[in-house]
Amino acid sequence: MKPLVVLLGFFIAASVLFKLASGSWHTTVTGNYALSIMLLFTAIGHVKYTYGMAMMLPRLIPFKKAVIYTTGILEIVLAMGFLFPEYRLLAGIVFVIFLILALPANIRSAFLHINYETGAQDGRGPAYLWFRVPMQLFLLLWVFYFAIRDHFPKCFYSEDN
Repeated sequence: MKPLVVLLGFFIAASVLFKLASGSWHTTVTGNYALSIMLLFTAIGHVKYTYGMAMMLPRLIPFKKAVIYTTGILEIVLAMGFLFPEYRLLAGIVFVIFLILALPANIRSAFLHINYETGAQDGRGPAYLWFRVPMQLFLLLWVFYFAIRDHFPKCFYSEDN
């Protein structure tokens, strides 16, 4: 929930500031900047909640803490990529893959009632998925709209076809 609040809060605030300063909303810029801020925010969680996040990973994955730190670093790199137009497409594609690969860990942790913030099994359980799965889909659509869309042939998403 917190990453979504950061994403939407920054997007709205930055859009309003751009509108007041320049007369234009600059939504592509603010959408990508908001994504960067959200990723920096979630990367902090990889350091702050390493133990709990490592619990989310299946037993067969070795070096769980290293995986968590590496994915946190990946989020920082992606955050930088979304800031620069020449890297947005690559950042968008990598982030979509990351979201898809992370979903099974979120599903696993929900069924095991893992609370990544406390590192205990006192989480909300499967009810968490009612928020998490739609949020993942929302993030996928956000990335497509703000970072990938302009690189696709218009026939894939234009209302004219």
